[in-house]
Amino acid sequence: MRKLETERLLLRRFTVDDAPQMFRNYASDPEVTKYLTWAPHKDVDATRAYLRQVEDEYSKQDTYMWAMVLKDTGEVIGSVSVVHISPDCNGCEIGYCLGRPWWHKGIMSEAVRAVTRYLISEGFVRVEAVHDTENVRSGRVMRNAGMHFEGIMRKSRSNNRGIVDCALYSLIAEDIRSDPEVQGSFQDR
Repeated sequence: MRKLETERLLLRRFTVDDAPQMFRNYASDPEVTKYLTWAPHKDVDATRAYLRQVEDEYSKQDTYMWAMVLKDTGEVIGSVSVVHISPDCNGCEIGYCLGRPWWHKGIMSEAVRAVTRYLISEGFVRVEAVHDTENVRSGRVMRNAGMHFEGIMRKSRSNNRGIVDCALYSLIAEDIRSDPEVQGSFQDR
């Protein structure tokens, strides 16, 4: 997993030292986790314990989890990660979250765009993401990042709201072969 950089963000590995910012900026907020599969952290110690597990996971070659850091402040404001890999079709699913003060500014779309292009350049053929159909803004993030809507999967996932319908989006290698950000990665394939 490589560090990535966008106009406003540095996407890098988490460390346990990120726990106070992660807890304060998004992990403790029930509004942020409303549509996610994990509950808000009750205290910073829960966030530290989680980040210790993440640090251990980084030793595995197929771990992709980026802390979203604002370049201008150095604050950890969210995350983007691969939540599932499908080796049989060389695909993966990503998930993400962002602290409320940074919603509606295009920051998450910027991060998702960088991560999806990176994953395709690393050899994944398909990158997909899903969102609870009640979380329409997450769908906007996916579209703004260049992902394509594929359909609704009825009662297909569970999250903090229960069993929900989900919208599926994807990006495949053919969608971006002409994209200058990843074009060089395909020249030898």
